[in-house]
Amino acid sequence: MNKRFLRRTYSHPREFLLDFRYMMSHRAMIRRAMRELIPPSFRERLMMTVTEVNGCRYCSYYHSRRALTSGVPETELREMLAGSIPQDTPAAELPALLYARQWAESNASPDLQAEKHLREVYGEERTQAIEIILHMIRAGNLMGNTADYWLAVLTFGRFGLREDEARFAISKENRP
Repeated sequence: MNKRFLRRTYSHPREFLLDFRYMMSHRAMIRRAMRELIPPSFRERLMMTVTEVNGCRYCSYYHSRRALTSGVPETELREMLAGSIPQDTPAAELPALLYARQWAESNASPDLQAEKHLREVYGEERTQAIEIILHMIRAGNLMGNTADYWLAVLTFGRFGLREDEARFAISKENRP
């Protein structure tokens, strides 16, 4: 087992504060996204996609359960947990899931063409709803990973590390 922590974390409180400020300034969109713009199964697919890139075990556990209760089939969930976008993904959701993966892999700095395509497919309002959901799960992922980082530090690597930690090594250009 790799004894180095490799998942993305909040490396400075300022990063967390920026994410928190973003979410607080978009509270109205959070409510609309959660209540009317993005159906629960779609929302869970988005969250699972970002979570699998970031590797937060707490979010993975929680959102796996939520995905199942929202109607995501178990076979599809298994594919997501393995780090891929399922073959049976609803066609209307595929562009958003591909974007979510690229968004997470780039540490919330997506390619401008990908962002433009998302707006063309979903329109401005739904794109904003998708974006806020991605920001929310990223913040949760980074908080969970930061907790695991400190757990690993305080226990000299006995706890807080994943068996597949090496999978989360990120390239220098994608480091925070």
